[in-house]
Amino acid sequence: MMPLVIGIDIGTSGARAVAMRPDFSIAGHSAVPLDRFGRDGRAPTAWWQAVKAVLTELLSGIDRTAVRAIAVDGTSGTLLPVDAAGRPLAEPLMYNDKVDDDDILAAIARTAPAASAAHGATSGLAKALRFQHLPGIAMVLHQADWIAGNFSGRFDVSDENNALKTGYDVEASRWPEWIAATGMRVELLPCVVEPGEVTGALTDAAAELFGLPRDVAVVAGTTDGCASFLATGATAIGDGVTALGSSLTIKILSDRPISAPRFGIYSHRLGNAWLAGGASNSGGKVLAQYFPLARIIELSAKIDPETDTGLDYYPLPAIGERFPIADPALPPRLAPRPADDADYLKAMFEGIAGIEALGFGRLAELGAPALISVRSVGGGAANPAWTAIRRRRLGVDFLPALSDEAAAGTARLALMGASRAGLL
Repeated sequence: MMPLVIGIDIGTSGARAVAMRPDFSIAGHSAVPLDRFGRDGRAPTAWWQAVKAVLTELLSGIDRTAVRAIAVDGTSGTLLPVDAAGRPLAEPLMYNDKVDDDDILAAIARTAPAASAAHGATSGLAKALRFQHLPGIAMVLHQADWIAGNFSGRFDVSDENNALKTGYDVEASRWPEWIAATGMRVELLPCVVEPGEVTGALTDAAAELFGLPRDVAVVAGTTDGCASFLATGATAIGDGVTALGSSLTIKILSDRPISAPRFGIYSHRLGNAWLAGGASNSGGKVLAQYFPLARIIELSAKIDPETDTGLDYYPLPAIGERFPIADPALPPRLAPRPADDADYLKAMFEGIAGIEALGFGRLAELGAPALISVRSVGGGAANPAWTAIRRRRLGVDFLPALSDEAAAGTARLALMGASRAGLL
């Protein structure tokens, strides 16, 4: 019997699950939308109902007796307070929710090192400080921590990737002393382990609920962003991943941590390597302002990607850029406009490819390794003309992404944990 592991991704719109074999091939996958369980996607009850539904659907198509481990990823920076039994005490603060308490933000600003990811109104630490005075509070958890706790019964453990924005010092492998100086009750912060470390086994209740063996290991997961990178199969130092969605996000696997708060760059540890990257405001959103998708497909077929327009665009949907140029007043540059729409689209493709190249160059300036390959995900990755333009601009190998499902990346962590525990 071929052993299997399961990765679960709980995102902003739904839950996804992947069953993976030891050779990284996919044995099954399933997905359910969060809105099936009510309109409020921030309710922990909706998260857990979605996870139960997606896992039940996945297990119906595989041999559940072959499952050896489960891992979970969640949205980075989403936190909730719980009591000693793991019951939520208040509505969670989501990854993009801002803490509007000036005293909390000032305490972090004057105490946290400049390179810490805990700065800012959306940081995990700001949310933890907001929650810590609730009656009956026993722990402040990240979204993935709480979902995993529903499998293992442990509501006191997190992983290094999720804990980063809550102030965890990944290089020193500890909660730093300065956190207490912000007024945070450090006893409310979970213990932290490396992604891929076994944290427990299924509770009897979870095993019975899903019809799984009671010795299935629960493995520390990660954030949705890190999971998406892992899913692509990028494993070598210098491997890059570009996400071409509404915005442009690039990441590279580095042999050292990179921190540049000005550009919103922090590094997550993945085994013996570090994941660094940045997000530009450019991307598919600016293209959609000028052309509907059907027109983009039509015009792309007319583009010769082996020649240049000679235009120097910096496509932005509005004024302001965060990476690779940190300038809130940077204006879009989309003129002059050629008479031919195909040439106009081509020039925008070239401009976004230039931003991508500048981004990887900026990471190298900050200490990241030279780019050796790129894997692409997101809707723009399917456009052959744009891909050819990007390939010319970057001058490195373009490799296929094994998967663009975050759940597949989390399944890889489950495999790691199961292997270390001798379960495969």
